[in-house]
Amino acid sequence: MRVASRIRMPGPTLPAREAERMEARIRERLEPEPELLARLAQVRADLVRAVGEAARARQSPLVRALIAGSAARGTFLKDRLDVDLFMLFPPTLSREELARHGLGLAEAVLTAPERRYADHPYLRGTFQGFTVDAVPGYAVTDPSHPLSPVDRTPFHDEYLRAHETPATVADVRLAKQFLRGLGVYGSEARTQGFSGYLVELLVLQFAGFRPLLENARSWRIPARVRPPSEDPPRLPDEVALILADPVDPHRNVASALSRRNLAVFVLAADAYVADPSESWFRPRTERLLTRADGLARMAERGTAVVVVELPRPSLVDDTLYPQIRKAQRALAEEVARAGFVVLGSASSAGAGGVLVAIELASETLPAVRIQDGPPVGLDRVGSFLEKWTRSDARVLQGPYVDEGGRLAVEALRPEREIIPILRGLLPRASLGKNLTPGAHSPLPIRRLADQPDSPELARALTELFGKHLPWRRR
Repeated sequence: MRVASRIRMPGPTLPAREAERMEARIRERLEPEPELLARLAQVRADLVRAVGEAARARQSPLVRALIAGSAARGTFLKDRLDVDLFMLFPPTLSREELARHGLGLAEAVLTAPERRYADHPYLRGTFQGFTVDAVPGYAVTDPSHPLSPVDRTPFHDEYLRAHETPATVADVRLAKQFLRGLGVYGSEARTQGFSGYLVELLVLQFAGFRPLLENARSWRIPARVRPPSEDPPRLPDEVALILADPVDPHRNVASALSRRNLAVFVLAADAYVADPSESWFRPRTERLLTRADGLARMAERGTAVVVVELPRPSLVDDTLYPQIRKAQRALAEEVARAGFVVLGSASSAGAGGVLVAIELASETLPAVRIQDGPPVGLDRVGSFLEKWTRSDARVLQGPYVDEGGRLAVEALRPEREIIPILRGLLPRASLGKNLTPGAHSPLPIRRLADQPDSPELARALTELFGKHLPWRRR
């Protein structure tokens, strides 16, 4: 069933043959040079051999080392080439022993190793001029029962190598570049986009880049690419795309993909098929908005923006960003419950901390607040009347009976300005495990005009005021 309303790009549409030639030119530009592929193959062999020698020298219980991912299959984009080294150890090792042995081997073979964290620690360094991520994992025999998230990776690699052809590989690179141009390529929590593995499976599923787009333009969210009988169990309510992992049917490969980013892709697929051009494959650079830009947009819209600063905890991005989004939602919901009209919110994080920006219809509430009471006839009527007829009750009108037969009173609001109200709301807002401040740690809350410029503010303002379809600019 096709979507009723389509996004159409202005201008003429390329004839089918010219569109095919255009895509062929882009495939050719994306194809790695033979010299690079040959050098990469040698580096992969040398790296695996170096890890094996280090393991023997250290008497490490390494089962095997392998290079997997896009660098192993040639599905990488030339300017985003990292080598993924996996060092697999016996399942009997504890997590602590796994990290100790794995990081020790990586430090022995990599230059300038830097410790990073995902589900567990790994090292990033260089080897013969290539950036390498060296990740320890377990040598499991059943990918549906992994002990760590990376344990499926060798099985993913084997599956894709067995099914991909040179034509498929070329279309995977084309699809990645297309998604990159939309800003939805990458499964990390900060991006919530398409993982490389998901892209490869989708291109395989639909036998090419153009067939994938032709199919995707009619997707509904949540979208399925296989029959519901093949769905993994325990899917979350907000799932965007459902595709069972061929090596572990209990896992949804697209679990990291957000509904927003899938919707962008669906609209883009339809718009591209209607009017293909090379511009779709050019990475777009977003101009970040300054505070002055934000104030100008605010004046144009007749709104107000308040900014809350949170200290940045020492967490990896995949743990931090879900908490930031939770804090953003919680603050916006608390402000709305207080009576403000919330038009939008945004968040960002950087070395300077975490920022949440909230756009309001007004930063001041009316002096009057309507307090609903119980329906006439309930026992609680007496206590409501007693409370609101006391001499110290700040009543502007009432008590009275409203059209629905309930008691009501219109009271004078004790506080009307957003900043003191928000400061009072913060202690009860659920901001996330690592973002909730202590009782004696007041958070900075400022109007946009008083907030200093910073990279974090620029990103938050761009998210708040820079909304547009990626292929259409304001």
